[in-house]
Amino acid sequence: QVHLIESGGGSVQAGGSLRLSCVASGSIFTMGWYRQAPGKERELVATITTTGNTNYADSVKGRFTISRVYAKNTVYLQMNTLKPEDTAVYYCNGATYGMNYWGKGTLVTVSS
Repeated sequence: QVHLIESGGGSVQAGGSLRLSCVASGSIFTMGWYRQAPGKERELVATITTTGNTNYADSVKGRFTISRVYAKNTVYLQMNTLKPEDTAVYYCNGATYGMNYWGKGTLVTVSS
């Protein structure tokens, strides 16, 4: 069992920035971020593999950057030029050896 702990959420005005962090209790092959806005389904934000391959949702390309420190089992999400539509609970995800792990989520609120 791998545990994921997120941090860094909060409230910010449109155009601002936030940085999310997620620490895993064990090694994970692919780490990523998903988000769920009120009344909507959970959606992919960005993922990064151990080889550094990244994948982004079209809605965040050019604004968000995912990165990781392998030695610390930590993944980051730098979010710039935030928009009100980015408001959601952001979940850290870890996928390895066919298992899928989730953090409890951290709330990001962007006001106009």
